Amino acid sequence: MVSVIITSCGGGGAGHKQSKSGKKMDSNYPVSLMTVDPGHFHAALVQRIMYDEVNPEVHVYAPESPDYVMHLNRIRGFNERAENPTSWNEIVYTGPDFFEKMLENRPGNVVVLSGNNLKKAEYISRSVDAGLNVYADKPMIILPEDFPRLEQAFRTAAEKGVLIYDIMTERFEITTILQKLLSMKEEVFGKLVQGTPDDPAVSKISVHHFLKLVAGAPNIRPGWFFDVDQQGEGIVDVTTHLVDLIQWECFPEQILSPADVSIFSAKRWPTIITREQFKAVTNLEDFPDYLQKDIRDGKLNVFANGEMVYQIRGVWARVSVEWNYEAPPGGGDTHYSVMRGSTCDLVIRQGAEEKFIPTLYVENIRGVSPGDFTGTLEKALSSLPYEGLAVETAGRNNLKINIPDEYRISHEEHFGQVTEKFLEYMEAGRLPDWEVPGMITKYYTTTGALKKAREK
Repeated sequence: MVSVIITSCGGGGAGHKQSKSGKKMDSNYPVSLMTVDPGHFHAALVQRIMYDEVNPEVHVYAPESPDYVMHLNRIRGFNERAENPTSWNEIVYTGPDFFEKMLENRPGNVVVLSGNNLKKAEYISRSVDAGLNVYADKPMIILPEDFPRLEQAFRTAAEKGVLIYDIMTERFEITTILQKLLSMKEEVFGKLVQGTPDDPAVSKISVHHFLKLVAGAPNIRPGWFFDVDQQGEGIVDVTTHLVDLIQWECFPEQILSPADVSIFSAKRWPTIITREQFKAVTNLEDFPDYLQKDIRDGKLNVFANGEMVYQIRGVWARVSVEWNYEAPPGGGDTHYSVMRGSTCDLVIRQGAEEKFIPTLYVENIRGVSPGDFTGTLEKALSSLPYEGLAVETAGRNNLKINIPDEYRISHEEHFGQVTEKFLEYMEAGRLPDWEVPGMITKYYTTTGALKKAREK
């Protein structure tokens, strides 16, 4: 069971006051988590499993709202599940001064951020100023004017010897991993082409849905999730993953900078949500006051969709994100990705033909027949640390890579993988040299695209 210590706040006073004896920094655990304002289910997924080096006592600091209650219920679900239950102990402080109280009490050394993005830049900056590590869900910032503050936060983190790291789960998806590894095999891929604005070398398209099941249950979203002033527009939200993957795959372990990026074009457009649809995914009877600015003809216009075309180190790239209300029957979120090489294209598809399972293809093979090319591809696959990969014909000049189910890890499980990587960096006391420049470049790209899109 989850242990919760909460006292209600009256007259604007503080909630539960934690004694100094409650601090766990002197425990045998090198890492103690402090979850701040958990408004997104990703905050709970960080705790989907236990970690040997992480204190099972987690302190939650939040304002009074349904958000933190849903967070605790998710943790309770992990603790009470029949298979591999967790044993987290959540100690909660609620009150309008929750963030200041966290900085005052400091019962942990890692601040976990996953929720309303409006104040995330402030939370990151002030946490680092206080000498705390930050483990943040994407996006870390949603506005161009917050970019300088994020840059300064990274400088401060370096000075104080603490880490800032965002949760890039998509790096752990098996088809993406194989796409990256094969792109580094010149005998298979050749070299990455430069592309053009109309035919980029790299394209990544992501389609998501507001009505979604998480851990087998409907995911109730907070009303603010539909407010782009609080959640962020699509062009700075989900695109964070896509821009990250382009950098991670095309320029592996290379130190990038904003000077490497040039935004060519960017656009944004809304998803239209009816009052009935909004109620179904939020449990709210009507649109809150803060959404009235986005109501047109009685329906909510959510600018959750965006596309950017840009150059990075001379390579043309396209990133696009779309949000629909719900997925087609049997479907879910989808991902399309292509890397164009001089010998072939590496393509990830996740449509109905693939039964909405990410599938990696080697397409448009050039200069050799697919039959002759198969041996080269099979040899390259055999050199990778994944057993059982197989190749089959998938049409003219196209091959498909069949991946054993054991490598099919769910999106929810990826959070544990990212967290384990973060814990390795915590133990080392530093991130790889390319990670911080990569994060700075990534958020320069997403916020720069938003700025350009809004100029129209």
